[in-house]
Amino acid sequence: MSVVQTIRTAAVAAIKSLYDQPLVEADISINTTKPEFEGEYTIVVFSFTKFSRQKPEETAQRIGEYLTAHNPELVSRFNVVKGFLNLSINDAYWTKFLHTNYSNANIGIQPANGKKIMVEYSSPNTNKPLHLGHLRNNFLGFSIAEIMKANGFEVIKANLVNDRGIHICKSMLAWQLFAHGDTPKSSGIKGDHLVGDYYVKFESVVKEQAEPIIDRVLENDFADFEGAEVEKLEKLVTALHKPEVKEDKEKTAKIMDDIKEMSRNKTEIMQQAKIMLQQWEAGNPEVRELWATMNSWVYEGFAETYNRLGINFDKMYYESETYLLGKNLVAEGLEKGVLFRKEDNSVWIDLTADGLDQKLLLRGDGTSVYMTQDLGTARLKYEDYHMDQSVIVVADEQNYHFKVLQLILEKLGEPSAPGLLHLSYGMVELPHGRMKSREGTVVDADDMINEMLQTAEEDAKNLGKKLETFSEEELRELYDTVGTGGLKFFLLRVDPKKKMIFDPKESIDRHGFTATFIQYAHARIKSIIREAGPVADLATFNYTGELLPLEKALIILNEQFPGVLAEAYRELSPSVIANYIFSIAQLFNTFYGEKVDGVPTYSIVRAATEEKKKLRLQIIMLTANIIQQGMKLMGIRVPERM
Repeated sequence: MSVVQTIRTAAVAAIKSLYDQPLVEADISINTTKPEFEGEYTIVVFSFTKFSRQKPEETAQRIGEYLTAHNPELVSRFNVVKGFLNLSINDAYWTKFLHTNYSNANIGIQPANGKKIMVEYSSPNTNKPLHLGHLRNNFLGFSIAEIMKANGFEVIKANLVNDRGIHICKSMLAWQLFAHGDTPKSSGIKGDHLVGDYYVKFESVVKEQAEPIIDRVLENDFADFEGAEVEKLEKLVTALHKPEVKEDKEKTAKIMDDIKEMSRNKTEIMQQAKIMLQQWEAGNPEVRELWATMNSWVYEGFAETYNRLGINFDKMYYESETYLLGKNLVAEGLEKGVLFRKEDNSVWIDLTADGLDQKLLLRGDGTSVYMTQDLGTARLKYEDYHMDQSVIVVADEQNYHFKVLQLILEKLGEPSAPGLLHLSYGMVELPHGRMKSREGTVVDADDMINEMLQTAEEDAKNLGKKLETFSEEELRELYDTVGTGGLKFFLLRVDPKKKMIFDPKESIDRHGFTATFIQYAHARIKSIIREAGPVADLATFNYTGELLPLEKALIILNEQFPGVLAEAYRELSPSVIANYIFSIAQLFNTFYGEKVDGVPTYSIVRAATEEKKKLRLQIIMLTANIIQQGMKLMGIRVPERM
C-alpha cells in the first residue's frame, strides 16, 4: 500500500471516530505539500466542514491531533494552513519502505486483474517503408502495452498490416512499368525501400499526367469529366474567380486541392491502378502473384526495422484477410436495413441523425474501402480473443474515422463496439516542416535510426570519453542504447495528444530533458555501487536514525512509482513515466552533487558512518531500480557504464 493510500485509510478512520461520518477513501483529497510549508502530504479538509460544523482550521487541527496520536508510525507532526492539513511522515515509515523495496525488481507491478486488452499499433502500409511518423506510433503502442501489463492486464500486442488497396496497386503498377525486373537482391536496396521508391515514382507520374488536365479545367474545358463531375468542377472554377476567394489564400488552396484530386483520378496511370485493384479483388493470378512477391520484400524490410527498434507483436492481422469479413458485415447490414444501396450499386450508412454524415462502405464496382476492412478486422479480433477493450493507436487525422467505425459497429450490434478505444496522437514534424509520402519527403525510420547512432557516437567522441576502455562490441551496444533511447524518449516524453517537432541533436543532449540525461544518472549510480564494493549485511540492514533532507526526498520520490504507473495507465500516456523518471534523475544528481564548503554532503563511499553508507547505498540502488523499470516501460535500455 502506498503512503497516500495509507494516509487515506487513516483519515477515514479519524473522521469516523471524530464525527461519526462514514467516508470512503475516494472522499479524501490528498496533494503533495507545497515547498513553502513543512510536510510531505496535505489533506484538503474544506469538504469536511459540512459535517464537522467547525471552521476549516479547527477541523484540520482535530484530524491532525487524531492522526499523530493514533498513527505515530505514520505521522510524526502536522501543521495547519487554513483548510489544509500538512502532514510530516515519520522517518521510520520511509526507512521501512526503503528496506523492503530497495532491491525489489517488481515494485509497482500489480497482480493480474483478470481483464484482457488488445493494443493494436504500427499498422504500416506495404507500399512504403516505416517512417518517422510510424516511430511515434510504434513507441507509443509498445509503451502503452507495457504500462497496461504493469497495471495487471493481460495484453495482446497486435499489428494490422495494410497490405491491400489502391495504394498497394500504385507501387505494383509503377514497378511493372519502370522497374525492369529489379529486386532487393539485384538492386541492393532494402525491400521496403525499393517498393516505396516505386510508390513515389507512381505519384510523380500522376502529377505529370494531371497537370494538363488541371490546365484544361482552369480554362473551363471539362472534356475529361462527365455528369456530376462537370457540375462540381464548374462550381469550383467559378468560385476561384470570386473576389472574396481570390483574397483568401486558404480558400483558394482548398479549391485547387479539390480540382487537383479530381484531375489525378482521371490520369491514365490512376485508371490503370484502379483496374489492377479490381483484378486483385477478383483473384487475378498474375496480379496476386506480383502482390505476394512485393509484399514479401516489404515484410523482410519491416522485420529488420522492428528488430532494430526492439518492437514486437503477439498477433499479426492482414487487411487482405479481413476485408471479406467486412463485406460479409456489409451484407448483414443490408439485410437488417441498417445500410442502404445507391443507384450506382454502392453501399452506404446514413449517420446524419447522429450528427455525422453518410458513409461509404462499398464502392459501386464492389471493391471495399478502409471502413469495410476495419469492420471485418473488429469482428475477427473479438472472435479471436473476446477482449474487454481494443485500443487502436492511430494518428489524430483519423479521429473522425474511428468515431464513425464505433458508431457503425454499435448499429450492427457487434459485441466489440463498447470496448473500442482510439488512442489518438499528434503528428510528428521536422524543424523544416511536415513530411509527405506522395512527394517522397518522409524520413525513413532506418535512416533516422542510423542518424541517431551516428549522433550518439559523435557526441561520445566529442566529450573526450575514455572510449578505449570499451571493446568494439561494447561501443556498438552503447551507441545503439543511447541513440535508440534518445529517439524513443524524445517521441514519448510529449503527451500523445500534442503535435511535436523532432530534433535529433536535441534528443541526446546529456544536459537536457532526454534519455541520455537519465542514462548518465543510471550509469553513475552503477559506478558508485561498483566503487563501494560488497557491503556486509546490506540485505538485513534497516536504518533507524534521522534522515537528512535529500535522503528523505529521494526515498519519497521513488515511493511514488506505483502511483505514477497507475496514472500513466489512466491517462494512456507514457509521458507521465518519462517526466517522472527524469525528475528522479534530476534529484539524484542534486543528491550526489550537493556540497558544503567543497565537501560532499551525501557522500556514499566516504560516508561519515557505516550506517549512512548502507542507507545511501540502499537509496541509490532503489533509484537505479526505479529508473531501469521506468525506462523499460518505454522500451529504453539503461547502460551500466557510459
